[in-house]
Amino acid sequence: MDRTPASNAAPSAASHQFRVELRRWRTRRGLTQRALAERVRFSRETVAAVESGRRFGSQEFAVRCDEVLATDGRLCELWPQVAAEQLAADGRRGPRFGEVARPDPVGVPVARRDPRDPQAVVAAIDELRELIGQVLAQPEPDGPTPPAVDRR
Repeated sequence: MDRTPASNAAPSAASHQFRVELRRWRTRRGLTQRALAERVRFSRETVAAVESGRRFGSQEFAVRCDEVLATDGRLCELWPQVAAEQLAADGRRGPRFGEVARPDPVGVPVARRDPRDPQAVVAAIDELRELIGQVLAQPEPDGPTPPAVDRR
């Protein structure tokens, strides 16, 4: 078994190694994806998606697979690097701390807050509440009335 640290390889090395190890241990134990899924209490689709690289899975998934497949913690050992790759691949989370923000579609740079700063989190929540309020706002009672529909 190759124990080369994933940090020495390409950015997707840890998730690739996780998939390879998961499939190798599953087949070594003589289990189908469905049989493993039943034992770890995840769907067969989840097992298949993780093995094929369509999904990253979760830490809970890694822990349960380690227990069922008796890998001596191999999948959990890879998990921190897989989670880091998952965060980097998730564009909704924005750049990591210290990276330059990407411009929005209009070309104006988007200010990013440090998600570890509690004040920044509170400010972001307040902004979201205000935005949601604007989206859900009902028209004022004295506002313009819609035109009447001619039903002739």
